[in-house]
Amino acid sequence: MILEIERRFLIQKDDWKKQVISSEEIQQCYLSFNFEEWIVRVRIINQNKAFITLKNSLDGLVNTELEYIIPVEDAEEILSKSTKKLTKQRYHLDLNNGSWIVDCFSGSNFPLAIAEVELKEKDSIVIKPSWCDIEITGEKLLSNAALANQPISSWSQKDKIRFKIN
Repeated sequence: MILEIERRFLIQKDDWKKQVISSEEIQQCYLSFNFEEWIVRVRIINQNKAFITLKNSLDGLVNTELEYIIPVEDAEEILSKSTKKLTKQRYHLDLNNGSWIVDCFSGSNFPLAIAEVELKEKDSIVIKPSWCDIEITGEKLLSNAALANQPISSWSQKDKIRFKIN
């Protein structure tokens, strides 16, 4: 079992783009998104790698994550029959203060952009880049599973204003 420790932030500026070192297209769907139990996700990366992942939140900051490689053809079949899915472009950044990525969502979650930093320990100090805005760590409404189930295009104006999403 692997523990994933990450903090998440909404992005309001494009300054992060200067630090991109690579990117990948991600398509994913959710077979289960019960936040009280296990979330089960199928993901295809760049149309040539596929994974099934089981995730369980321990406290919003720390997750148990189990990930297994599966055939791309199987993942494509699962995605084609799923209604709870999303697409995004993931950018890997070159920053000195942690392993940062930015996910830019497309489709019904456009123009949402979320930065994540993976941490080695729960108490690690995070130096938040200037282009990060509101911290959303543990905010279930902005989890990928919730966004696949209820994309931002279906949100109330109140929720959009709360998170500064246009």
